[in-house]
Amino acid sequence: MRKELICIGCPMGCPLVVDFEGKNLIHVSGNTCPGGEKYAKEEISNPKRILTTTVKVENREEMLSVKSSATLPKEKLLNYMKIINGITCKAPIKIGTIIIKNIDNTGVNILATKNC
Repeated sequence: MRKELICIGCPMGCPLVVDFEGKNLIHVSGNTCPGGEKYAKEEISNPKRILTTTVKVENREEMLSVKSSATLPKEKLLNYMKIINGITCKAPIKIGTIIIKNIDNTGVNILATKNC
């Protein structure tokens, strides 16, 4: 199979053409650095994303912006969102505070990205 991707491994944003069979990478073209091939391989075999969203704050209309401390499996992002949507934080909260520790036993924390 062939797939076109935009590499997000660095600010260059190289347009990649990726040939693969199942989850096996065969060939990558269009990358200007070795990171493009690494990104393509992961994107084909096990795509991951940083999760950014918001959580409720008790007694406030404003929401608290949060993000994952590392990438999470793309296929499970909706599951993680269900967990996050069930959380209500209590102010005050400082940037970097762990809002959810080890979400769904992934070893990844959900962190506050601003003071609230």
